[in-house]
Amino acid sequence: MTLIKRASLTLASIIFAATAFADGHMASEKDIVETAVESDDFNTLVAAVQAAGLVETLQGDGPFTVFAPNDAAFDKIPSATLNSLLEDPAALGAILGLHVVAGKVMAADVVGMSSAETITGETLNISVMGGNVMINGATVIATDIETSNGVIHVIDTVITE
Repeated sequence: MTLIKRASLTLASIIFAATAFADGHMASEKDIVETAVESDDFNTLVAAVQAAGLVETLQGDGPFTVFAPNDAAFDKIPSATLNSLLEDPAALGAILGLHVVAGKVMAADVVGMSSAETITGETLNISVMGGNVMINGATVIATDIETSNGVIHVIDTVITE
């Protein structure tokens, strides 16, 4: 399967899943980790969360807002770099922490923000450009996937700074 077809199928499935969850904003009975595990679009993210030892944190009471890079976002990282990160829990945890904000911040709220503080104390820059919401340069491609302990917004790039 070509990369373009794979990316198109991935994007279509993310939009379908996000739409299904966002309609009526029904909260899932599953937490953030369980929701990510059940999706075919977050395999690398789930592996990274496990490698960094963050499963318990993201299964905690929260609420949390996760700007979740999909598998296509992780595919943009050279495999040697990604493998090196997966073997360094501290560095991986620092990067993954850049994707998590305390509190449940729905898309309607995100678009009115210029920044957000991550659970690691770093600041994410939020902007709207050409009708797209950008988080530190990553484009939000699906929103408001509600979970029992927060919400997931899908992004197209792994935030590294």
